[in-house]
Amino acid sequence: MSTPPPPPEQPPPIPPQPTAYPYPNPQSPSAQNPYAQPAAGDPPTAPQQANPYAVQPGHGYPPPAAPPAAGGNAAGRAVLWAVVGAVVASAAWAGALLLTGGFGSSADLRGYRAPANLCSSADYSSFKDEYPVDDSSPTKNVMKDPALDQSFCSLSLKKTSSSYGDAYLSMEVDLHRKTDPAPEFTATWKNYGDSHSDYDVTPVQGIGDEAYLVTQDTSKGSTTSGSRYATLAVRDGWTTFTMYYSAYFSSYDSDTDPPTLDDVTGWLKTDTKSTLEQLKD
Repeated sequence: MSTPPPPPEQPPPIPPQPTAYPYPNPQSPSAQNPYAQPAAGDPPTAPQQANPYAVQPGHGYPPPAAPPAAGGNAAGRAVLWAVVGAVVASAAWAGALLLTGGFGSSADLRGYRAPANLCSSADYSSFKDEYPVDDSSPTKNVMKDPALDQSFCSLSLKKTSSSYGDAYLSMEVDLHRKTDPAPEFTATWKNYGDSHSDYDVTPVQGIGDEAYLVTQDTSKGSTTSGSRYATLAVRDGWTTFTMYYSAYFSSYDSDTDPPTLDDVTGWLKTDTKSTLEQLKD
């Protein structure tokens, strides 16, 4: 009887190749069953790392962490440091919220107050040369509330020869005690020209944290018809202040021309700065 030929030599197993994808090939048996044992004659495979965040079928929570491999505590130390890192990150997040007011910090009012009589507390002296006659009965009111303090003043501006008001000036200061007015203030005044036609909006530097000048001129060069309007709105911290000017030429003293918008906006800037200083404690 002849001796059977020896079986052909098997090629050596191909070692696993490095890859940037950290999870096993989904087509491999080890990916489908990470605990399956290799069949006889199959090349050995590297043990696959369990994914601690994978959700098993029929369960809503991650499976328990696999026990550390024999011969060392590397897996245990990795789990410990992961927990420590999560605690540190949570503490940093909580600290950031505390510093930025996420848990309800006190209002940043910058020392401003809302006086009972804003008409006598505000400065509008820049308008006196054009309108020297004082308003004997200006409109004023004040509101005090845990969420908002508000003071308002409205008065007529008169020339010497006028029987009625030639122009009008209004002021309002708001102390926001519960919420930061910055987002709504910016949205309202920066975009004023989008929601109101024929108005020009200009950012103003050097007054508070942010300020906007809103103007309109419908006179078209006439001094007897049309109107001119200007508002300077300022936010300083959680305090907002506005000063409004309006003049209607049909009732304006015909002996003199009304002031230009450049004149009015210059007066608004000067008197707003002065008034804000006077409204500080």
